[in-house]
Amino acid sequence: MSEKMHIKLNLIELNTGQISGLPKNPRFIRDFRFEKLKKSIREFPEMLELRELIVVQVKDKFVVLGGNMRLRAMRELGHKTAPCKVVDPNTPVEILRRIVITDNNSFGQDDSEEMANEWDAVELEEWGYELPVWEDDEKEPQEKPEENGMIAITLTDDELELWNATKYRLKIKKDKNAFLKLIESYNEKEQD
Repeated sequence: MSEKMHIKLNLIELNTGQISGLPKNPRFIRDFRFEKLKKSIREFPEMLELRELIVVQVKDKFVVLGGNMRLRAMRELGHKTAPCKVVDPNTPVEILRRIVITDNNSFGQDDSEEMANEWDAVELEEWGYELPVWEDDEKEPQEKPEENGMIAITLTDDELELWNATKYRLKIKKDKNAFLKLIESYNEKEQD
């Protein structure tokens, strides 16, 4: 059904719906996640050989069925070729459609407790893994920032990601508890 080859990037096209019966790629990626993807490729390019782009030849070009975001990242990083699995051009469009969706599916689920206890949160974050954000079992009533004793902080996506990673490392779910733990830790260091 497929063969592996290295193909010049200028011969590979994103799936924009140019194959009759195959809608454009349904996936998109946000800025900070795209930066994580580029960082991952830059730091661990060997992974591209293990998880190639999936393409199908259409005339003198190759259209991506799986790996549109990786192709964008490789282009921005200045790659000249990409490892690809090339699907037989006679593959029915119904199968091409299935490849597109199946490649983007995430069937599994992470065991948050296992991740918290057995994996290093800093490594996971460096590798682009998005750490879970725990929801409190009991929701605290939302206070207005102007109420006495209330602190309101607006975070960027990157700052929020860093904050959630810190809570994960501290194994604390609630923002207030994590904030107090950090203050306590800081004060202990100041006293030393």
